Amino acid sequence: MGEEEGTEEAGLLQTKAEKDISTMSSVKLQLQDKGNHVVMDNGIARVTLSKPDGIVTGIEYNGIDNLLEVLNEESNRGYWDLVWSGPGTAGTFDVIKGTKFEVIMETEEQIEISFTRKWDPSQEGKAVPLNIDKRFVMLRGSSGFYTYAIYEHLKEWPAFSIAETRIAFKLRKEKFHYMAITDDRQRFMPLPDDRLPDRGQALAYPEAVLLVNPVEPQFKGEVDDKYQYSCENKDITVHGWICTEQPSVGFWLITPSHEYRTGGPQKQNLTSHVGPTALAVFMSAHYTGEDLVPKFSEGEAWKKVFGPVFVYLNSSTDDDNDPLWLWQDAKSQMNVEVESWPYSFPASDDYVKAEQRGNVVGRLLVQDRYVDKDFIAANRGYVGLALPGATGSWQRECKDYQFWTRTDEEGFFYINGVRPGQYNLYAWIPGFIGDYKYDDIITITPGCYMYMEDLVYQSPRNGATLWEIGFPDRSAAEFYAPDPNPKYINKLYQNHPDRFRQYGLWERYAELYPDKDLVYVVGSSDYSKDWFYAQVTRLKKDSKTYQGTTWQIKFELKNIDKDHTYTLRVAIASATFAELQVRVNDANASPLFTSGLIGRDNSIARHGIHGLYWLFNVEVAGSKLVEGENTLFLTQPRSISPFQGIMYDYIRFEAPS
Repeated sequence: MGEEEGTEEAGLLQTKAEKDISTMSSVKLQLQDKGNHVVMDNGIARVTLSKPDGIVTGIEYNGIDNLLEVLNEESNRGYWDLVWSGPGTAGTFDVIKGTKFEVIMETEEQIEISFTRKWDPSQEGKAVPLNIDKRFVMLRGSSGFYTYAIYEHLKEWPAFSIAETRIAFKLRKEKFHYMAITDDRQRFMPLPDDRLPDRGQALAYPEAVLLVNPVEPQFKGEVDDKYQYSCENKDITVHGWICTEQPSVGFWLITPSHEYRTGGPQKQNLTSHVGPTALAVFMSAHYTGEDLVPKFSEGEAWKKVFGPVFVYLNSSTDDDNDPLWLWQDAKSQMNVEVESWPYSFPASDDYVKAEQRGNVVGRLLVQDRYVDKDFIAANRGYVGLALPGATGSWQRECKDYQFWTRTDEEGFFYINGVRPGQYNLYAWIPGFIGDYKYDDIITITPGCYMYMEDLVYQSPRNGATLWEIGFPDRSAAEFYAPDPNPKYINKLYQNHPDRFRQYGLWERYAELYPDKDLVYVVGSSDYSKDWFYAQVTRLKKDSKTYQGTTWQIKFELKNIDKDHTYTLRVAIASATFAELQVRVNDANASPLFTSGLIGRDNSIARHGIHGLYWLFNVEVAGSKLVEGENTLFLTQPRSISPFQGIMYDYIRFEAPS
């Protein structure tokens, strides 16, 4: 089917969905209190929540009495949760249950209900010191419902930290078998039963399971691992599940804004996975480690609104040939939600409406005299507002809101819908190393339009490029990701751009380099074929222990300037309990540079291809170089685990200025 034909059919499906909604838009909203439960009903969907807990126990839609897993306990169907800890204590998983139910709004156009849980000092050490207000909203004529929550820590309350908070929905396993995350990441999925010990074999960590005797034979020999379906924040806009039985039904989580997620646009989070489970993750330490765990001290007041997120339901008729067009309709609805942000309907005063927000407009340019004597437009650069801090601090900021956009080809940017407050403006540009920060504090006031002068990022540079490896985009995706062991295949990622998401690729390094480590020759090697995607440890032969590795870069130099300094730029896309040591022309010498222990990303195990970004600038005295062939040694000596290592983003060697 051609693209034009596909677009037309998707449009027809959307028209049918809109027709159904139009038919039901005249139906009166109903809120029914049934004692231990409360029901919101707009004639399209009927949503049941436990009272006063505020757990979604049932979603009735399109003739299906409950889209959620009826075999689960009511508290394990649709819920908000978090993982918290006090100082010096282990994390506690908490399904957030309210203690008070309240009707906030009940009109012909909107129902909004609240489930609150208050903290008091008698709960110290037993419950997270937060006041939590979970809201659920249903609008007339809307095919689904919204949910958001307000978390508040008062100044006088004790210290604590939050490792994770999210919304989770567990769908009926006998109905929802097809999962869609992006246009090229969707497939029929195994059953949760296939992960049980009698059908699956646990691999290097519990989340990864080899399916040895699945219910459906087509999945035999595949690996299932929820981390294979992670996405960057900027790409988690809509994902979910399809029941392909006729009439087919789709269940989708739509996230219209990323302002309430932590870590910026490249931070990775879980999405949907075998269960069938659909998640909206707001805070997590995945692919970053402890740096993205917010720690609140005693005496620190904090309040944040997470959401709203839209739970969108759609369906196709018996006449529709392909139920997978529900994905196209879900994307169309996502666009509608994004265009409607900030929403006008949330009743909480803590949710800031459009007229109370501000906007920032400007242009970003790059200065690199060795690339172009003139200023360079920051093409498709990332520009954002986050809490004031050091250059690059936004990627570790995990308490407040962030607002990001991308520049156009000429470097112009527009950040709209910014909550009032004080921010720094940060940026980074694919193709250039390092981070930009505008020095002055930017104060956003309600209704403001701030026009910035041309901003100029001076990319780190001392001299001309003598050689380079990779492309500076904060990812190791351009490097060589090998084929997986045939025993550990996920069929989705065969011949796929995201081939790095296959399980067990770290083990392939020792197979490719059983005795000696990687050697890269500048001028003849090809980084897409000859530079392994991660510098991992090597499993020792006939042993269960690991050893560090030393990679070599060989390069020719002529007319060396012995009296001046050369510069080595090493941009790292991810590090996990690793250390980078740099030596020049003598593998046994004391390191010219060491990073010390860096990183807790765990991106190697979780198929992430990047985590937190690091940039190291190493001065190399000309006296250490020789005419002819030189060798740069990159050693990663830490070697307790197969998952320790470094993913490089980009390496450049510069002549003296």
